[in-house]
Amino acid sequence: MDPRINEKEAAAIHAAAVTRNYSLQPRLDYRTVAGVNGPLVILDNVKFPKFAEIVELTLPDGTKRSGQVLEVQGKRAVVFEGTAGVDARATHVEFTGDTLKMRGSEDMLGRVFTGDGTRIDK
Repeated sequence: MDPRINEKEAAAIHAAAVTRNYSLQPRLDYRTVAGVNGPLVILDNVKFPKFAEIVELTLPDGTKRSGQVLEVQGKRAVVFEGTAGVDARATHVEFTGDTLKMRGSEDMLGRVFTGDGTRIDK
């Protein structure tokens, strides 16, 4: 360790390295929506899709929505997302490289939440 750095500074540097987000930019942006079927968006020619990966859909009007990869078959990915307003030709999808994460606490025990973490009980 560098003698000019004290232990407190070294601990802060190590903590920052552990918690840093190492995702690469730019993320891959696809305009290969093959179809929309109910709440599913089907994408073709996707490089290395990951199961449960979070994707961001940008609709033709600029609205952004999040979805999650439910199925991967080679270069095809099936994304779960409400499909109202999704146009197969004009929608583009960006893979975030991340999965859904949610912190928990004892206060959450016995509560009811939606898939995105919004509580729905009173």
